[in-house]
Amino acid sequence: MSAVYDCNTQESRTDGLKAAASAVRSSRLVVLPTDTVYGIGADAFDAGAVQSLLRAKNRGPDMPVGVLVGSWTTVDGLALGVPPQARALIEAFWPGDLSIVLPHAPSLTWNLGTTRGTVMLRMPLHPVALELLRDVGPMAVSSANVSGQPPASTAQEAQDQLGDSVAVYLDGGPTGDPVPSSVVDLTGDAPIMLREGAVSSEAVSDVLGIPVLPKS
Repeated sequence: MSAVYDCNTQESRTDGLKAAASAVRSSRLVVLPTDTVYGIGADAFDAGAVQSLLRAKNRGPDMPVGVLVGSWTTVDGLALGVPPQARALIEAFWPGDLSIVLPHAPSLTWNLGTTRGTVMLRMPLHPVALELLRDVGPMAVSSANVSGQPPASTAQEAQDQLGDSVAVYLDGGPTGDPVPSSVVDLTGDAPIMLREGAVSSEAVSDVLGIPVLPKS
């Protein structure tokens, strides 16, 4: 049976964050609000929990899961070097709506799907998400919906789709228009916009000082 916590009241938010942290540490799934859409998350370093996340979404490893972090400095331990372009984007857009794809540190023992040695990282601009991430560390997070269905902009929409596959739902109220984060790939010779969402290609290009190529 899932537990739902209203994070708009301080007491329930405190209880919910405690329950969510316990769930993550116990290899279970949680739904959390972010600044884009609601996400379904698990411990990024718990391969079994990540597999449970993919099953809950009815999604295969060919669509790997991104990782949310609670601070800028966390990236240094997850990526195989953080190039100046990535640091410029982090300073400009984090916390916020931009995901950055980088080569992941080879020493990490995680299984996020078929990533081909990369990881998609983002620091969300939402107080509930940040508080949980700073407690439990990096989380594998995907949109809180069954694959092929609309992303959830409320905790109830997420619960309607994911049901008891999730242990804890953190209800932070509506997220607004369900616009996903933009995704920039910095693993090649030139930056590539894999998905244009809340942050425009023009905004990214302005920060980098060079055009961002569209996905081919």
